[in-house]
Amino acid sequence: MQTLHPSAPDSEQALRIGQGLAQWKGGAIAGTPASSSFRHEAVTGVSSAGRGGHLPALDGYDRDGYDRDRSPLYYLVAAAPLLARPAAWLPRSLLPFVLAAPYLFFGVMLGASLWYVARRLYGNPGGYIALALYCFSPAMIVNTAGAQSLGEMGAVWGAFGTIFTAIAVAHTLYAPREVVLWNWRRILLLGLSLTLAAGNQFSLGVLAVVILPLMLWVAPVRPRSVFAIWTAAIAVAVALLFVSYSFAPAPFWRGLLHAHWIDFAPAALRMSASYRNAAHTIFAGSPPLMLALPVALVAYFGWKRARYFGNTAPLAVAVLLLILALAAPHFPGQGFYLTVLVFLFVFVSGVFADLLETRSGPLVAAGLWGWLSASAIWNLCQLARLR
Repeated sequence: MQTLHPSAPDSEQALRIGQGLAQWKGGAIAGTPASSSFRHEAVTGVSSAGRGGHLPALDGYDRDGYDRDRSPLYYLVAAAPLLARPAAWLPRSLLPFVLAAPYLFFGVMLGASLWYVARRLYGNPGGYIALALYCFSPAMIVNTAGAQSLGEMGAVWGAFGTIFTAIAVAHTLYAPREVVLWNWRRILLLGLSLTLAAGNQFSLGVLAVVILPLMLWVAPVRPRSVFAIWTAAIAVAVALLFVSYSFAPAPFWRGLLHAHWIDFAPAALRMSASYRNAAHTIFAGSPPLMLALPVALVAYFGWKRARYFGNTAPLAVAVLLLILALAAPHFPGQGFYLTVLVFLFVFVSGVFADLLETRSGPLVAAGLWGWLSASAIWNLCQLARLR
């Protein structure tokens, strides 16, 4: 089995890659008790036999040896770049780029999806504003290009795709066609999006519940059709998640039982530290957003024209995910916050696209150019300092 040296800079990265490679090659299913011996050796550098079988306490693992926060898909994605060419055959200088390839792919696809959705909702101005916010977001740059990160981009792309694919498929229900057969491509895409979201972060599986009322909001005239499509998409997602468990029914069932689907601590919502941490995380993730968001919120609540579905839906989803992030202070990942950022990019781009169509459009355009240009220059300067 090809593994990474335990003294690698990021033992968690070595853990997920090593377990993923083992499963790809027919070994133990990642994130389950069967992979415990590799977890121990990858993180501590000492075999489990040498420590009497004692396992270290790892973030996300329960006492039974299951990863409560992520499915095997998380590990399989991390290890996929090494299937064709093992790490031992790669030059050391190229290894970080190869290991980051899945997250770079997810990042590029998320950027393309964000631009496409914003452009369809708000026209070209909205699409380019959203894309500029995304491309020059420090959080997106780090998580797309950094092999040492937790690898959240697959979950974020899946969450984004889940919401807007659900909206798109609901819109098609106004045409008098056979529901499931006509929408089979969109159903598969919705199921794949749900799998990426929940498979990389179990708690994002809450979106499977969120999209049902969202679809009913879009297409209230055909509730039975909405439920049929929603049920079919959930079935596709469950089937794909089962594939990530190597078609093993027992580990799959136990993995779902041990999964931490929701971590909601109401007490955290009363702690000022939770809000300070959220503000710091969002500001660090996209400083320009913190300047534009108050303006967008004032325009949204004070201007009736801005309060339509295209602006309300991304804002509502962002608020929901922010509440879930605030109520889950102990979760080690950043999937909630990264997803909040992406939906706020959509919301801000929509409101500013509306403002560009007013009499003050030239002034708004000048402010946008200055604000986005300053953001891009600041990011480039920060990258130059890191070299």
